[in-house]
Amino acid sequence: MLPTATMLDAKVPRYTSYPTAPHFHSGLGPETARQWISKLPAGKPVSLYLHIPFCDRLCWFCACHTKQTLRYEPVSAYLRVLQAEIATIGRLLDGHVPVGAIHLGGGSPTMLRPNDLIALGAYLRNALHVLPDADISIEIDPNDMDDQRLDALAEFGTTRASLGIQDFDPRVQEAINRLQSFEQTAYAVDGARARGINSVNLDLLYGLPHQTVESATATFRQALHLAPDRMALFGYAHVPWMKKHQTQIKDEWLPDGMERYAQSEAVRALALDAGYRAIGIDHFAMPGDTLTLASIQGRLRRNFQGYSADQCDAIIGLGPSAISQFAQGYLQNTPATGDYTRRIEDEGLATVRGVALSEDDRVRRWVIEKLMCDFRFSSDDAIRRFGALAGDVIMQAKHLAAMESDRLCEWRDHGFDVTPKGRPFVRLIAARFDTYFSAAPTRHSAAV
Repeated sequence: MLPTATMLDAKVPRYTSYPTAPHFHSGLGPETARQWISKLPAGKPVSLYLHIPFCDRLCWFCACHTKQTLRYEPVSAYLRVLQAEIATIGRLLDGHVPVGAIHLGGGSPTMLRPNDLIALGAYLRNALHVLPDADISIEIDPNDMDDQRLDALAEFGTTRASLGIQDFDPRVQEAINRLQSFEQTAYAVDGARARGINSVNLDLLYGLPHQTVESATATFRQALHLAPDRMALFGYAHVPWMKKHQTQIKDEWLPDGMERYAQSEAVRALALDAGYRAIGIDHFAMPGDTLTLASIQGRLRRNFQGYSADQCDAIIGLGPSAISQFAQGYLQNTPATGDYTRRIEDEGLATVRGVALSEDDRVRRWVIEKLMCDFRFSSDDAIRRFGALAGDVIMQAKHLAAMESDRLCEWRDHGFDVTPKGRPFVRLIAARFDTYFSAAPTRHSAAV
């Protein structure tokens, strides 16, 4: 089945949370954060996300909260404030709640000087109860890497290196201001593995300016030479109304919806032919990878870092714009580095917005995560978890399946299933269960 123009042109959330970030609101601050942290069960591990909001080069495709700096002084000053926030979290957890996973994102975490990265790791372990077998992943810009930084990654305790590639085609790279050779990327991969970092993830994009099916598949074939354990294939999110630097990318350079779809399907076919297993909508992993095992066993999770095998129920975000996830809802730090600094110095925490979940939110969050991870949810599971509260969503799912003329979804075996035809469009289907989106649509990137 070829997708319709309506499906390809639709704009919906990526559903790394529910409710999604545009629906966070003010009124939830440091006191809420302290209360929710105090409710974390003792002995049950949590995850940490540390945001490094600096780059030494601004990539025009990027939609992250970051700023370019050619001076290191702002980075040094920021690390001191980040340590103060870590100290606050350490006091709140009081050693009773261990840390089972740490993720450093950005920005470019690897622009940190080697000694600063090592010191940050030591500070985390002094302030918090980091488990010896904690999963520690770091986003890497291969342009930053040298032997000293690779050594620092190993000393930090990195267990997974995640490298951004996007596309190896020089014309595409020039259009997104991300010049990066295959040789630089291979050096970083080989160097990480030589230091005992055995899990490697590569990030690629489709839908980039001047990108074609041929260039996207050529990049993927080059990436296969690096034998990554995982790969992520994200659709470029063109949101110039949010990220002004994306105005450097002209609309006429971008592929249309049908071309984007063709690129993603062509790369997906190559990944499956190469022996990778499809994970959710945009990840691929080798059969023995923990992400694959989590998918097979129904333990796959989805959060602001994408798909994860991490079974920690709570994520504590540190740094500007970082989002925390708790059983009660989501909290987000202020995005501006200066305001973040002031708030940490004054209050120890920088929470400025978020959302507390209603009972209906909890049901829909579970349903949408199951659809995004497993492409189905069981009515029996929903009732076991939520009782009568699941009734409305189950009835909605049955109605949607009955009315679906394109056979993108169906109701069978006491469950709602997204069919193989419907899987590329699961974000559109998930949006049908999103009461916030249907009530007050906001601007989003393309669904495919």
